[in-house]
Amino acid sequence: MTTAPSQAVRIILIEDNPEYRRAISMTMERSDGYELVGKFGSAEQALAVLQKPDAEADIDIVLLDLGLPKMQGLESMGWIEKYAPRAKIVVLTQSDKRADVIEAIRQGASGYLLKSSSMQEIREAISLVMQGGATLDPSVAKYLLDQIQSHGSRGLPDCNLSARELEVLELISRGLLRKEIAKALTISENTVVSHIRHLYDKLNVSNAPAAIRKAYESGILPVEENPPETDSV
Repeated sequence: MTTAPSQAVRIILIEDNPEYRRAISMTMERSDGYELVGKFGSAEQALAVLQKPDAEADIDIVLLDLGLPKMQGLESMGWIEKYAPRAKIVVLTQSDKRADVIEAIRQGASGYLLKSSSMQEIREAISLVMQGGATLDPSVAKYLLDQIQSHGSRGLPDCNLSARELEVLELISRGLLRKEIAKALTISENTVVSHIRHLYDKLNVSNAPAAIRKAYESGILPVEENPPETDSV
């Protein structure tokens, strides 16, 4: 289990559903280590605040819905990064469309959660991201894993990942912890740490979503022109 950080994580929520905004607000108010410093019903409202001097200094995490009115969540990600480059974006949405998953990861999201996630899962995901990790909804991770398994034999051009490193990448995309990866591959946890360090070095990334994004850019995970939707969760 991931514990809450010692200092309060400052969060803004961009979500057009007032009931869900209220649920997130209540959760953060009742949770030690988390502080909701802003909540907005549209990307435009959030960006207007983020443009103010020193506004980004007060933000650690942006919880971002994708299905927003007018400017969509994916469209807003580049602007959020421009105005709040230090903040980490965690997508929190109903959309499990493959195209949305791919694009959010490509744009640098540190996490992708579905709204079916429990409030405890959301809190733990935020804490994990703040510790330098990354988080993927299990159904999202399963799609990415299936893609890696389907195309893994092609390898990553110019990255020189070993077969074992590809296996570790598959299990990371599934959302497994280091201890679970070690058990699945029948190797020590220290060996897993070594493989993760090597594959991240080879891909020149620092976390799981970035590794998956690099895998798409390198061709191991081809983007479908009209990708079908995954089953609803």
